[in-house]
Amino acid sequence: QVQLVESGGGLVQAGGSLRLSCVASGTIFSTIFKINAVGWYRQAPGKQRELVATITIGGSTNYADSVKGRFTISRDDAKRTVYLQMNSLKPEDTAVYSCAAGGVATSPSRYWGQGTQVTVSS
Repeated sequence: QVQLVESGGGLVQAGGSLRLSCVASGTIFSTIFKINAVGWYRQAPGKQRELVATITIGGSTNYADSVKGRFTISRDDAKRTVYLQMNSLKPEDTAVYSCAAGGVATSPSRYWGQGTQVTVSS
């Protein structure tokens, strides 16, 4: 079983930055657990969950149009961690952010973390 734990959320003013971390209990990319990609999702109250960014075992990244140029997903395999650097935050970025890992590169969702709240004030 793979466990993911997010941290780094909080309250920030518009234009500010936050870095979210997603730490895995074991090797974050794993053929044993069929993990080829890790993604960051977000869900705001009353809205559908949105895939924000993904990173694959090969290092390819992909972003939602709403965050391109502002968010960066990266990984540190030695620390078993995937990061989401969020810059130029906007109030509409307010949501619960969750990381997920799985075999589908475009929408990894086999294993989930518990989520971390990000609130951007105007």
